[in-house]
Amino acid sequence: MAESRLEILKNLVAQNPGDSFARYGLAMACAGAGDHAQAVEHYQKLLEINPKYVAAYFHGGQALEKLGKLDEAREFYRRGIQVSAEIGDQHTRSELEAVLDLLG
Repeated sequence: MAESRLEILKNLVAQNPGDSFARYGLAMACAGAGDHAQAVEHYQKLLEINPKYVAAYFHGGQALEKLGKLDEAREFYRRGIQVSAEIGDQHTRSELEAVLDLLG
């Protein structure tokens, strides 16, 4: 029986927990499967490993919103805005500012 994408990503992260790309893929797969709590855990772990992985702030904030954790989502977005400004990623910064504005 073929392994699911989610299982493959879990195995990749288990083999190399510091692999940012695999961790991001796992977080996205969890979110896609509707497991937003698990997705948030992986986004948080990813940002501990690689705090400049700015896409994780956007998607992590979205997962937190889906869990109804709006204050935590706002904080995720704010941290992402700060980091994206520090690294000069204006595109991600503007996306994060837009979702933060919508969230209020």
